[in-house]
Amino acid sequence: MPVRRLDPILIDRIAAGEVVERPASAIKELVENALDAGARRIAVRIESAGRALIRVTDDGSGMDAADLALAIERHATSKLPDGDLLDISTLGFRGEALPSIGSVARLDIVSRTAASSLAHAVTVDAGAVSQVRPASRSPGTTVEVRDLFGATPARLKFLKSDRAEATAVSDALRRLAMANPAVHLSLEGTPTVGFDYLACADDDEGRLTRICQIVGDDFALNALPVRASRASPDGEGVELSGFVGLPTFHRGTRDGQYLFVNGRPVRDKLLTSALYAGYMDYVPRDRFPVVALDLRCGPRAVDVNVHPAKAEVRFRDSNLVRGLVVSAVRDALSGALHRASTTGGARTVEALAARASAMSHEAPARPAGGWDASRSPGAPAEPRRTFGAPADPRGYGAPRGFAPSRGLEEGPQASFAVEPSAPPAAPVRAADPEAEVAVADEDAPLGAARAQFHETYILAQTRDGVIIVDQHAAHERLVYERLKQARASGGIGRQMMLIPAVVEMPPDDAAALLDEAEALSGLGLGVEAFGRGAVAVTEVPAALGNGDTARLVRDLAEVIKAEGGTVPLERRLDHYLATMACHHSVRAGRRLQPDEMNALLREMERTPGSGQCNHGRPTWIELKLADVERLFGRR
Repeated sequence: MPVRRLDPILIDRIAAGEVVERPASAIKELVENALDAGARRIAVRIESAGRALIRVTDDGSGMDAADLALAIERHATSKLPDGDLLDISTLGFRGEALPSIGSVARLDIVSRTAASSLAHAVTVDAGAVSQVRPASRSPGTTVEVRDLFGATPARLKFLKSDRAEATAVSDALRRLAMANPAVHLSLEGTPTVGFDYLACADDDEGRLTRICQIVGDDFALNALPVRASRASPDGEGVELSGFVGLPTFHRGTRDGQYLFVNGRPVRDKLLTSALYAGYMDYVPRDRFPVVALDLRCGPRAVDVNVHPAKAEVRFRDSNLVRGLVVSAVRDALSGALHRASTTGGARTVEALAARASAMSHEAPARPAGGWDASRSPGAPAEPRRTFGAPADPRGYGAPRGFAPSRGLEEGPQASFAVEPSAPPAAPVRAADPEAEVAVADEDAPLGAARAQFHETYILAQTRDGVIIVDQHAAHERLVYERLKQARASGGIGRQMMLIPAVVEMPPDDAAALLDEAEALSGLGLGVEAFGRGAVAVTEVPAALGNGDTARLVRDLAEVIKAEGGTVPLERRLDHYLATMACHHSVRAGRRLQPDEMNALLREMERTPGSGQCNHGRPTWIELKLADVERLFGRR
């Protein structure tokens, strides 16, 4: 078969298959053109999710008649003034979007420059180009696309439902809106995903306002600012700015992750993996943090022309970029210390309100005066009981596991009637002298301990609410951070076993554990072979001297087998430390003295990452006094 040149219209339709995959792709290209034209107000309207109509109207610089005629030709662009593909500083640059769209639909463009008193229009209908003609409109450009893929009906079969396509359109526009907070951007014509984002200031506060317009107002209360920079050996600078959500403010998909390179929305694997590494110690594996980060670098330091839809980029120094993202995210999270997301308290209030409502509907009716229908006639009524008194005829006894307060006015130390399971030889005191001074401070972020209930949770009081702390989860994180810090500062202190502890386990578990013996030794845990299906523990980390050694070793063996050697060494070591910390932590079911509870709160306030446990769950939640009052109908 002889070689022949393809028809120009067929060439445009092939290009359209790369550039215009769906309505969202076409809209993204048109809006990027408007942004490159300096538009400050962009209105998008769609019908049938973009199949029937796409209209993009902007107030940008516009085009004259000569530019308009060239704009619909392939590889014609105003965005490469020097023809240098390594110096691309605009969003759109391929020069294929308009002719490609015009080859598979009807394309109408009306444009006018500020210096001209007359607008001009041109039409491309399934590849057929009309003459440029006079028209009327204010300065700017209007692009209409009708009957998308009408010239290639087979492509319509690959489109999804109107709802799915409209959602894709909205997502593409929201990302562009987030990257350009100073632009007023609106979407209409769809009842489910339309929006109208007013222009914001082009500063950090304005960017945060635009982010909240898109991801929700809760983000402002749970966001951490990020600003960092690095320079490559050749002096090329890379800057990162934006906001990252607290580790406990996460979602089930990556939809809440907005990444930009020089203002261009991207879904880049390098940046995604760097973000994952930054949150590695904080977020569960199946959850994803909410972030909005913009990476700025010189145009020659990044290649944006490696993907037809410009969704991926390639960095000249990928290690520099990855290191910057990882360190910047980790620094921001470390600076957050004990902070946890504000949504935990809101969810708690909703759950309590729903529970109270359900109980009010299920409770049997009782006559006024407290008469109990379960008592036989003539039986003496039980005395009325009130909380806070001993279990005698004058009042209720305390619920099991609850340490009642003797009066908040007496101070937190006197607020307990705790009966420890075994009387201590000496009073338990806070390890830090400064903590002893501040244990009763309600002005502290986590307040002053008031009670412990179910030997698992600590109830603390702040000036404007209450804090509920999971004692095991919180202490687990504190121990983990201590172990990490010790490893980073030169080694974890270890304690020799007077008599090695022999731990029996399945032979394959023992073999997996012994394979990691060298790594475990660096963490203060010495293990040696002791026949088939057993190991001898010769030393343990000093901080874990009183723990259950056998259970710890068996759990470590399971962790090692589950990872299978596929996880990087640094991550494996952290995972081992997290497992050790879990075994040494204050267990649920242990009664704590008031000093112990307050010391735990103070240490949480000083420790990075203490807002979530090693598994990514929150260690504490806050209920504002106003929320509690709403539960009782006071507000």
